[in-house]
Amino acid sequence: MILLRHAHSIANEKGVLAGRASGIFLSKKGSNQAKELRLRLGNLKFKSIRISPLERCLHTINPWLTEQKIAQTDLVIDHGFTEVDYGDWTGKKLSLLSLKKEWRIVQKSPSKMIFPKGESLIDVQMRARKSLMKAIKAANGGVVLIVSHGDVIKSIIADCLDLELDKFQKIVIDPASISVLDHSKSGFRLLHLNDSSTHFDFLSKNKRSIKTLVGGGSGRK
Repeated sequence: MILLRHAHSIANEKGVLAGRASGIFLSKKGSNQAKELRLRLGNLKFKSIRISPLERCLHTINPWLTEQKIAQTDLVIDHGFTEVDYGDWTGKKLSLLSLKKEWRIVQKSPSKMIFPKGESLIDVQMRARKSLMKAIKAANGGVVLIVSHGDVIKSIIADCLDLELDKFQKIVIDPASISVLDHSKSGFRLLHLNDSSTHFDFLSKNKRSIKTLVGGGSGRK
């Protein structure tokens, strides 16, 4: 599974918590990141491509789709991978939100956080997990691309690595970064985390045996 966070947005640029607000497009930096993904994803073949319904996710992957001549109708819009519903926090400056007493809960005990008139981070993790398993089943052993959001991807990785949700703030997911999970009968393994430079088309060519060597890893691409 390739987990791609959307590229740098105008909300990131302004230091605003975008949440599920509409009309959040990519910044100039984000547009450049989206163009770079044409090379970073290369000719990688996906059995399933599932994206959050928010515009910034489609805008992130669209240059690669155009390059590969893949129609948007071939994508699965998956609400399980949509952004956290931050409720009343949506659209607020992060600098101001960081002064709230609830901010400490988000940072230290996120499993206890329910955003005012929004959803809990536990519910975010549960819905993302459900969608992830659907994606794995749909891919039937192939490579899956998921285009989502920072906190959602962090919650997925924490869950797949059997980390408590309260530890998920230890994971960093930058805009346009790629993280890669491998799934087998024995569970999940993390192959790449928050990667902003690797070209990943080699994943379509790898045999599973290359990725299961003892000694920590083969170092091969």
